[in-house]
Amino acid sequence: MTVNLTYLASDPDLLPLWRAVHGRLCAGTKPESINAVRVIGLSTAGIAQLRIWLDTSTRRRRGASAVTTTGDTATVPLRELLSVLQLEPAQLTILVEKAVGDPIIDRSIAVLAAAARREQLWLYANQQLHGLPQLLARIRATGVGEDDTAIRHSIAALAAALQQLPAQPPVPLPKLAHDITGDPHYFDLDTLNGARLVAAIAERADQPEPTRPDVIRALLATNGVIADRLSATVLLFNVIAEGDGPIDRRLRESPAPVALTLLDLVEHPPLLAPQVLTVVENPSIIEIAYTTGIGQPLACTSGQLRAVDHALFQLAVKHRLTLRYAGDIDPAGRQIAAAVMATYGAQLIGMDEEVATQAHLHPPPLSKPNTSIDGATRTEGYPPVYQEHDAVLARIFAKAAVSSPTGEERQSRP
Repeated sequence: MTVNLTYLASDPDLLPLWRAVHGRLCAGTKPESINAVRVIGLSTAGIAQLRIWLDTSTRRRRGASAVTTTGDTATVPLRELLSVLQLEPAQLTILVEKAVGDPIIDRSIAVLAAAARREQLWLYANQQLHGLPQLLARIRATGVGEDDTAIRHSIAALAAALQQLPAQPPVPLPKLAHDITGDPHYFDLDTLNGARLVAAIAERADQPEPTRPDVIRALLATNGVIADRLSATVLLFNVIAEGDGPIDRRLRESPAPVALTLLDLVEHPPLLAPQVLTVVENPSIIEIAYTTGIGQPLACTSGQLRAVDHALFQLAVKHRLTLRYAGDIDPAGRQIAAAVMATYGAQLIGMDEEVATQAHLHPPPLSKPNTSIDGATRTEGYPPVYQEHDAVLARIFAKAAVSSPTGEERQSRP
């Protein structure tokens, strides 16, 4: 039986078959190597036509068809079909391209080339980052696209950085990144490359990879790398310092809140006197305390805990201060408060359900019901409550002020 190629290519009921064959040919399978092909979406008319061509009288008597179906998938014996239609395997390519409308491009060559490039990349990575199997596994897990230039650059930058560590004298992290890549932000700690550098240093030192920002900076410092110690600050107000250092003097002499950097707390840590230190989340609370003459020791960590915040808490614990912490009553505030309580043993104030209930019984006049000002959803049956609410402020400024020294008493401290 000889069938015209144009007729076969133009039959819409057979198009799913030719598409399936097209995919096999593009995957690198030779036409003569295809014995059978699985076809999804072949119509009833298409299946019927194939069975007319393929099912012999013997098959029909036995009740068996050459074309089998399971659900929406049909299995077609392609080699037998070509024989029945008296088509050579070479003609299959012409037929399929005409039916589908797209040329057959052997993707297997590209796949093999990509596999070879990946193999070369991982060989290069093993050479550059030798002895760091955990880091290499993480890099491999990210996958590689068609262009591996960026990942090769990352590997080279990491290897160059590790060769320079430990740095002596110590070098700021942006300077290290700049002198290797030309980009001072290349190893920023909130980037993938920064995380990889920290992981590499930890693995090389046979230490667990740190996640807390202050511990990350401490690890970098042991290798002579100084992460940013100047841009982030904590606010201290009415905090009693008994030492003779420059930060002690600033705390004693300033009538206004004092902003301290991580550099201040690490290089010149003040000697804090025994006191009850109330730490708040929002800087506006410090402003309210300053403008209303509140005398109790206060500090502000400004939201999610950073390295400078951990340094302050560690200093307070070291000097045996009684710590109290107050945050916004919302998911983020509760998460921060839980971390402070668990890590540093702080007492939580102004965050209980009684305060939340009082706040919702006396909402601001134009607040939206059941939502916060920024549209946040309800938390534990209530919308978020922010520290600026009078119900929260009353708790923050209560009682502890009784045992706090006056401004004159603070000035008289040595």
